[in-house]
Amino acid sequence: MAGKHILIVEDEPDIAGILRDYFIKEGYTVTLMDRGEKVVAFVKNENVSIILLDIMLPGVDGKTICREIRKFSEVPVLMITAKVEEMDRIIGFELGADDYVCKPFSPREVVVRVKAILRRTLGQTNDDKILSRGPVALNRSSRVVIVNSCELNLTPSEFDIFSILMESPNRVFTRTQLIETVQGYNYDGYERTIDFHIKNLRKKIAVHLPDRKIIQSSYGLGYKLVL
Repeated sequence: MAGKHILIVEDEPDIAGILRDYFIKEGYTVTLMDRGEKVVAFVKNENVSIILLDIMLPGVDGKTICREIRKFSEVPVLMITAKVEEMDRIIGFELGADDYVCKPFSPREVVVRVKAILRRTLGQTNDDKILSRGPVALNRSSRVVIVNSCELNLTPSEFDIFSILMESPNRVFTRTQLIETVQGYNYDGYERTIDFHIKNLRKKIAVHLPDRKIIQSSYGLGYKLVL
């Protein structure tokens, strides 16, 4: 993972400093910001591999920043929050976040999560297969999904979930299977976040396939792709 550039946007100096030290030790390049006003412009002009973004920031908050970044970039975003309420997590995923951690957290856990995200978004060298099913085509090399000749703007997590479903149409995947396949690990409290990613996927697909619901729920089990 050496050479990857991490942007940490965190206004608590102790937390920001600890995260910086851990990632530098792992060979990453790290940029720190403690306010939100300059984040969007920085991401537009710099090659950032992943953003660790605190929700509660002075000036522009993390939710607003994430929303603005998703207008022009699919760079992975890991939200940092002191709020553990489900609504805060829902809002983060609807804005396009890929993962989240709640304070207090273990810096080692954050490193593990970042490595897992970067492995699947930057480390895929053999996934050059193109899957085509009905009105949908997925290119695993370029990480592009086309629906009815229109490209979908997917976050890394959304793409990986959809890719798994595309590989095995009509097969039901449990939330645990999707999380473990996409993230490379599982942990308590995360399985339900798959629902948020599925909700976002359905919204984006429905724009181009308004009369079909190709991602279907299997009650009590999980999700499957029907084409």
